[in-house]
Formats: sequence, C-alpha cells, structure tokens
Amino acid sequence: MELENFWTALFLTSFAGLSTGIGSILAIFTKKTNTKFLSVSLGFSAGIMIYVSFVEIFVKSGESLQKAMGDGISNWVNVIAFFGGIGVIALIDFLVPKAENPHEMRDVDEMEASSKTLLRMGVFVALAIAIHNFPEGLATFLAALEEPSLGIPIAFAIAIHNIPEGIAVAVPIYHATGSRKKAFLYSFLSGLAEPAGALIGFSLINILFNEIAFGVIFAGVAGIMVYISLDELLPSAEKYGKHHLSISGLIAGMGLMAISLLLL
Repeated sequence: MELENFWTALFLTSFAGLSTGIGSILAIFTKKTNTKFLSVSLGFSAGIMIYVSFVEIFVKSGESLQKAMGDGISNWVNVIAFFGGIGVIALIDFLVPKAENPHEMRDVDEMEASSKTLLRMGVFVALAIAIHNFPEGLATFLAALEEPSLGIPIAFAIAIHNIPEGIAVAVPIYHATGSRKKAFLYSFLSGLAEPAGALIGFSLINILFNEIAFGVIFAGVAGIMVYISLDELLPSAEKYGKHHLSISGLIAGMGLMAISLLLL
C-alpha cells in the first residue's frame, strides 16, 4: 500500500464526507430541490461504485490473497470477506433507528412539526448519518491510498450520495432553531465521520498490515460499496425521479468508470 498517498487519500475522504455541508446549503437557501437531477446523480454514483467494486477492488483483493495463500483457499476468503463487508454495513443499518430516516429528502416547505420534535429528528438523523459514514470513509480512504486515480471517482460518488443526507439533517434543525448556522454545523459535522473512519482504519492497517489483511479489508470494502449502492443510492434515485432517469445515471456512471480505468 502506497503510504506516500496518505494526504491525498485523507483529502479525498474529507471532501466526500463534508459534502453533507453542500446538502445543508441547498436545504436552507432554496425552496425546492431539482429531484430529476438528483435522481440521475445518485444513479450515476451507484454505477461508479458497483463497477469499480467488482472490476477493480474485488479483483485487487483476490490478487493479494492469492499471493499470500495460493489458489483455492484464497478465492473462498475473498468471497467470504466480500459478503462480510455487506454483513457489517447491513448490521449498522439494522441497528440505526428507522424513525429518523437519514436518506429521506425533505424540502424546506414540507416540514410541519413542533420545534422540539424537529430538533430531535435532526440530531438523530445527524447521528445516523455519522454511523453510516464511518465505513464509507474507510472505503474511500483505502481506495485512494492504494491508487489515487481510483479514489477520485469513488470520492466523487460518495460526495453525491452525501448531499441528500446533508439535506435530511439541515431541514429539521433549521426549522426547529431558525438558525442557518446551526443547520449547517450539524450537517457538516455529521460528515466528519468519514475522515474519522479513514484515520481509525489506517491505524489498524498499520498494526495488522500484510497481504492477507489488505486482501480481506479490500474485499470487505467492495462489499460495503455494493451494499450502499443497492440499498441506498438506487432506491433513493428511483424515489426522487423516474425509473429510467436513475438507470440512465447508473449506466453512465459505469461507462465513465470503465473508460477511466482503461485510460489509467
């Protein structure tokens, strides 16, 4: 793993995580969100993440495990680690309360509840997003640490994914307090979990690092990204727009990722 890419990887991870602040700005300064554009963008992000997970990250993890363990058993470990990553993010999803859905997009004029209820909703959504963002930060960071040219499209995809999450935090906080600063701050801080996840993951890798650890972690990262795409990005893309818009974005994301990998 190329440690000289540390600062680049940390910057990309921070950019992806803190884009929740972009969502908060859209929420508190505009009355309506362009849902069609958001639908295409979320589908586009899903396409990037699904393609790069299967074509690049899962393959790299397999190669590392094969070097360390040889044929046969390495393939089993690779697959188990992949589904292990899915299991980890699915467990996080299961444990986070569903009452305050962090992926529920809201316009500023749609909120009707007491200030106390809205403030509680905003805080819980911010907490839920922070928990979700932790493994996303690890995924972005590891990809960028291994190969910055691979980390850039992943960070971009995660950033798009985080914009509606920023909206989900900012809207209830803004309506509860009347403060744009507080709405932005809560939304912004929820994104800090991504660089935090990156740094904690990096410290663990430094302690445990070898070809087997790298392969297992990278396969798990691929699983996390596929789960995020199928469980969060695509359902959200379909909800915010028409079916064909989200699928068009998905295909465009896959196509762009395929071309960028060929040109590397």
